[in-house]
Amino acid sequence: MNSNKKTAISGSEDLVMLRDISKHYKSGEEEVRALDCVSLSIKKGEFLSILGPSGSGKSTLMNMLGCLDTPTMGEYYLDSKDVSALSSHQLAGIRNQSIGFVFQSFNLLEYASALENVALPLVYRGVKSAERKKKAAALLERVGLGDRMNHKPNQLSGGQKQRVAIARALVNDPQIILADEPTGALDSKSGADIEALFNELHQEGRTLIIVTHDNALAQRTKRIINIKDGKIIADERLA
Repeated sequence: MNSNKKTAISGSEDLVMLRDISKHYKSGEEEVRALDCVSLSIKKGEFLSILGPSGSGKSTLMNMLGCLDTPTMGEYYLDSKDVSALSSHQLAGIRNQSIGFVFQSFNLLEYASALENVALPLVYRGVKSAERKKKAAALLERVGLGDRMNHKPNQLSGGQKQRVAIARALVNDPQIILADEPTGALDSKSGADIEALFNELHQEGRTLIIVTHDNALAQRTKRIINIKDGKIIADERLA
């Protein structure tokens, strides 16, 4: 039976497959079900959003997809590999190689230049300095910041900081870009610019997952996974 399951997974077009994923934790004497038997598949090249209010379980689901946490029960296959029971060290390796994160608060090093921030994940992979700089510079050009490479975060606008964060997310050529409220801290024009950049990345064949409470932002992706009380209540594909 197990061999049949592995055959089915290896022959799948799905980049992500969650099977009956649950996450429970204790809050005092109470057991909280942050996720409750969630099943979900995502194909390579999809551009989708995970939509839900605060407390819906969307952040917990994001942590599962990003290999930042492990499930209490269930299976998570990433590119046919079961990652649901890996050690913290193994998960760190998966995150660095396969997942690019974009956060609402940017998470940039304030003392480092835009170029150094983008190159940082390559340091962890042991890439030589010259190659790091070359790749980081090319990505900053790609996101429209070729003239801001040596600027530090306090010299950049919110929209520019988010572009640096997106370039950093791309530097290891990840299988998934996972963005948590990526326009939440931006003004409307900067937010629209970031959305346009995500659309360009989607056109290039990137797999993008946006986690948000903003229905208008979700409507501009190609698929909406609606989550409430730890369960997926709707899965809508948009034109």
